Formats: sequence, C-alpha cells, structure tokens
Amino acid sequence: MGKDVQSVKQMIEEGKAVAGIELGSTRIKTVLIGEDHEPVASGSYDWENKLDGHIWTYSLEDIWKGLQGSYSDMLRDVRETYGAEVTKLAGLGFSAMMHGYMAFDKEGTLLVPFRTWRNTITGQAADELTELFRYNIPQRWSIAHLYQAVLNGEEHVKDVAYFTTLAGYIHWKLTGRKVLGIGDASGMFPIDTGAKDFDAGMIAKFDDLVKGKGYPWKLRDIMPQVLTAGEDAGVLTEEGAALLDASGALQAGVPVCPPEGDAGTGMAATNSVAVRTGNVSAGTSVFAMIVLEKELSKVHTEIDMVTTPSGSLVAMAHANNCTSDLNAWVSLFREFAEASGMKVDMNALFSTLYNKALEGDPDCGGLLSYGYYSGENIIPIDEGRPLFVRTPESRFNLANFMRTHLYAALGALKIGMDILVKEEKIRIDKILGHGGLFKTPGVGQRIMAAAMQAPVSVMETAGEGGAWGIALLAAYAVRKAPGETLESYLDEKVFAGNEGVSMDPDPKDVEGFEAFIERFKTGLSIEQEAIAKI
Repeated sequence: MGKDVQSVKQMIEEGKAVAGIELGSTRIKTVLIGEDHEPVASGSYDWENKLDGHIWTYSLEDIWKGLQGSYSDMLRDVRETYGAEVTKLAGLGFSAMMHGYMAFDKEGTLLVPFRTWRNTITGQAADELTELFRYNIPQRWSIAHLYQAVLNGEEHVKDVAYFTTLAGYIHWKLTGRKVLGIGDASGMFPIDTGAKDFDAGMIAKFDDLVKGKGYPWKLRDIMPQVLTAGEDAGVLTEEGAALLDASGALQAGVPVCPPEGDAGTGMAATNSVAVRTGNVSAGTSVFAMIVLEKELSKVHTEIDMVTTPSGSLVAMAHANNCTSDLNAWVSLFREFAEASGMKVDMNALFSTLYNKALEGDPDCGGLLSYGYYSGENIIPIDEGRPLFVRTPESRFNLANFMRTHLYAALGALKIGMDILVKEEKIRIDKILGHGGLFKTPGVGQRIMAAAMQAPVSVMETAGEGGAWGIALLAAYAVRKAPGETLESYLDEKVFAGNEGVSMDPDPKDVEGFEAFIERFKTGLSIEQEAIAKI
C-alpha cells in the first residue's frame, strides 16, 4: 500500500473514510478512500445477468447478495491490511450501470423483473419518442422501456407508482429518498441543462401521448427527483445500514451522495467533467464522452446525449464491439507459439504484437477488418460476423495485419466521432483514455489520438474505475467548500499534479486513419452480405 498502516487504521476507526460502490455488468466493486482521496481498501463480488424469458435481468436477491458481498469483501481487506473495523463512514455513494427499468407499485413491490440496459426490446418506443421529442432516445433508456410497456398493453403499467434505475433503487432502499444524480437521470429521460431537471416540455408531450390510456399517474409523479453532484441526497437509515452491512457494525446517519450512473463515475474517475474535455473507455465495448459547450445542431441517432454529474451536456458515441476480435487474433498467435514449444506470457505477447502494429503503413497497406461479434447502432449492422479482407495487391504483413485490427476496433467509434468533429464542429482540448486497449504503453493511445484527432492522456489512476469515481463524488458532497464546483474540486484536490502521460496525434497516422475509414465505410456492404449469407 505504501501508506503508514497505523495512520490509515486510525483514520478508518475515526470514521473519516469514504466508501463508493458501483454495480457493473459483471462485477460489484467497493472502494474505500482516505482523506487524500487515494484508495486504502477495496472489495468485489462477481455476478452475471440472466435471461428470463426474453429479458436480460438481475434478481432483487442477486442485487442485495452482491451488494453485501462486495461491501463485506472490503471489510475483510480492511481487517487483513490494517487490523481495523469499519463502524462509521464520513460519506457513501452508490452507482450502477445506467438506463434500464425498475418499476414499483405504491407498496414498493417490483412489478416486473428489472429490465437492464442490455435489452433491445424497445425499438418501436425509441423511434416514436425520438420523433416526438426531436431528441435521440436510445432503446436502453428508461423512458423507452416504460413507453414500450404502454405500447405492449402490459397490465403492470397502470400500477406504476415509481420507476428508476438500479442505482436509484439502491439509494432509495438505503436512505428512503427517491432521488437520482443528474448524470444517471439523463439516461432515463432528456434533461433540460438550464433547469438541471427533466425536460418539462417533453414530459408534457409524453403525458399527452398516453392520456387516452386512463393511467392514474402523470409522468413527473412517478420519476425520481433530479440532483446535481454535492446536493443533499439523504443519509443512511438504520434499515439501510442493516441492508448494506450484514455484520451489523456500520452505524446509520452516513451522508449519501446523489446516486450516479457508470458514465458519470467514469467522468469523475478520469477528471473529464470540464467543458471540451472527454474520456474514452476502450475494452470489450468502446465509448467516448465529450463535454459540450453548446447543444448539437440536430438530432443524430448515432449519438447519445447525457450529462456530467454536475449537469453539463455530454455527447456520447458508443460502440458495442472493440477488443474482442483483436484478442481472438492474439490468442491464435499464442496457440501457434505454444504449438511450437514456446512458453507464452500473454502481456508480453500483447506488447509484441501491439508494438509491431506501429511499424505498419499508416493506412494499413490496403487491409480491411470488421471485428463485429454483435450488432452496432452507429453503423447499420444487426448481427456480428468478424471478417478479414484483402486484395492481391494489399501489403499483407504482420505489422499491417495488427494495425488493421487496432484501427477496426475503433471503426464504429470513429464514424460516431466524425459526426461530432466534422459535422457539429465540436472542439476537444484533451481526452483521457482508460480500459484494456491502453494497457500496452503508447500503442492504443497513439491509435486513439489518430482516430479522435485530439491529444489522448492515460493516467495510472484510470484503472480504479467507477467505484473510485462514486467515492470521489461522495467525498465532494461532504468536503466541498461553499461554492466550490465539482470541476475545481477534482482539479485542485484530487488530480492536482496528475495530468497523466499525454500523446498528440501524429499527422501521418491521422491521414492513414482517414484513408482506412473510407475503405471501412465502403466495405460495410461486405459485412451486411456476410450476415445475410452465413
């Protein structure tokens, strides 16, 4: 840990530590931070969504078992490392995967199994609402789920007294408050960034749309109250403390910050909440989030509009596929090496192959790849068919082969970003990269800088992820000075002196990526034909 164990122990026992918990798609992570905002302990719990009928879901039992399991794993880490017990906390925060649909009746009973962001069952609702609001409503948004249930004539809709996200549900159960951080709320329903609340005009349009159905509710009455970072979101109740800490040691009364979504905590964890900054998360999927100076000129169905935890407008380009196909090719090289009698260290293999890519032609020598394991929304691909294509004239060598797969991993993202940069003329001062693509120093970063045409930085702390991000938001809520903004708190108190390693785009790489992406777009019909025929 590199910290003085005794002083950390004392800090924990005096109740000065802050905890953040994030429920991701495959892991629930708890991070405990000290007064310097550095993690001092962590815990985790692995879980998986289940297909219930045709719905991707997690059961309520899984949610509470996972939350308690992750928190108690953190307590074990504290005991083993510092010989301390956690009985008091200075602050606490919860975040979770955004979007989806959790609907409750007036008794607080869940009406239908939790419908997660992963479901693509709301196409008609998303299209109709996008047209009605003149605002992009993706399928995974909570309002699309509610309206699709209306269109389907589902019996439960008349009984809805409250609907929220996963983070909003946990916060409600632990504090008694039906609130939601503005970043998470922006994935439920469009936000009016001036009012820092759900868009009242669009709420009125929705109420008009469903008024003939005879429901006893109005939309605003069944949604959470929207809060920005640092606002009062309640405290941990006696019941809440017992739900979180199965050991019963944790005392009630801990201030809990507004619950947030994983996009907002990612922004906090990478210090990309200021205007004209952004972050890119590149792993199994890839998304870029850019904080905007002004609204976009028109609706782009390829771009999600969300907000930072303090309510600034953010454009998000999200692609379902990134490193899966790249990893599959690296695994093939591992098989070859092992078949040749060599012992293989996967980190060394990734490093060798990624660095080899930098020796390739800037335009990949005429090679082309589509690494699609599943469909995309930025480009017209409904299913995945990983493909590799070349002509007899292509310069087919290992360097170009690896460079092609790195470029292709960012193909859909690049098309989405080009809408923002070339059509909407947005300006980007710096981008923070995090995720598996950046593990080999300098390679993913260089390719990303070429794709984004902006400087890309990588910080050591970016690996701490969203649980650290929500812990930072909880710390801000309890420690901020009067009038201190989230942006200045993160800049001056958390990230001061940690700018990360920055890399500017190489003009030759930019030119090569532009040539590659034109080939990529022209060849999309090959991918569509493969879906139709194979």
